[in-house]
Amino acid sequence: MVQVKEVISKADLKAFVKFPFSLYNNNPYWVPPIIKDELESFDRTKNPVFQNAEARFFLAYKGKTLVGRVAAIINWLEVNEQQLKKMRFGWFDFVDDMEVSKALLDQVSDIGIAQDLEYMEGPVGFSNLDKVGVLIEGFDHIGTMITWYNHSYYQKHYETYGLVKEKEYLENKFKAAAADPKLFAKANVLIKKRFGLKALNFTKSSDIMPWVDQMFDLFNSSYAALSSFVKITDVQKEYFKKKYISFINPEYIKFVADSENQLVAFAIVMPSFSRALQKANGKLFPMGIFHLLQAKKHSKDVIFYLIGIRPEYQNKGITAVIFNEYYHTFKEKGIVNCIRTPELEENTAIRQMWKHFNPVTHKRRRTYKKSLKTN
Repeated sequence: MVQVKEVISKADLKAFVKFPFSLYNNNPYWVPPIIKDELESFDRTKNPVFQNAEARFFLAYKGKTLVGRVAAIINWLEVNEQQLKKMRFGWFDFVDDMEVSKALLDQVSDIGIAQDLEYMEGPVGFSNLDKVGVLIEGFDHIGTMITWYNHSYYQKHYETYGLVKEKEYLENKFKAAAADPKLFAKANVLIKKRFGLKALNFTKSSDIMPWVDQMFDLFNSSYAALSSFVKITDVQKEYFKKKYISFINPEYIKFVADSENQLVAFAIVMPSFSRALQKANGKLFPMGIFHLLQAKKHSKDVIFYLIGIRPEYQNKGITAVIFNEYYHTFKEKGIVNCIRTPELEENTAIRQMWKHFNPVTHKRRRTYKKSLKTN
């Protein structure tokens, strides 16, 4: 018999965070998070997302054995401002036992019904900068620090529960050598001249900081038209600025600005920390921080984390300016592989942007939904 327990204590929360370490023990494709960072992201006093969202965390036990976990999330900006009566769920992991997955999903469903919400969807995080989607293809490819990995049996559990496909995300990769400069070098010059633009490159994180608020505003406007988008608030901007920007190689952040120093486009690329995180195994000390710093300096794989273009400049070739800058940076760094974060299948504009690089879709993931209306 499955018993579901709500996370109340610090020990419970630590068990919640550490459960995947046993579920994926010795799996060569799973990338563990840093336990300290994961705990902080669930801390209501530290993560500003909790100003506009709430979450309850649950653990499933069979006897004394921990066999599953789930986070039940309501983003009130989404519910009240966008009128999307959605019950979110994420960080959903479980052994291959239908009784376990059903018990956890029932908890999510019960909360959604009690809050008069219309449907549940997952796996998703608190916002658009969190991980998204259950992996349905590509189980033999290593994960990244910004995606969830899962066993192949997960899809069966979602669908047996009565959840149906809501959104599909594609993950693609291409060789850096596929970035033929002839495709964008000439266009780069023409585009900058036509629109009076300039590329901004950086060598110090401190020089990036004055631009970051503009960057997040541009991110909000770039993605506002996509389904399920929830804007980043001012408080979240400060949080992400402190937590992430200083950790990213400054030369991997590219901005494009107009003659009045207003951002037109931005892109953020990160070195792949996957192997380093596997070596760290959830801990920064004593050696985890060393592995991460080594990856930051020497990784030959990079992940395209975020890219945004002001709506009125979309489809005007601005990406030629961005790719031209990255071409020179990647060549200098000896980058071999470029990996893209999950992109909505419906986002045809982003697929058009990458078509010249011969991308290969190596993973697919989905979110699933189910109506909470009882009729």
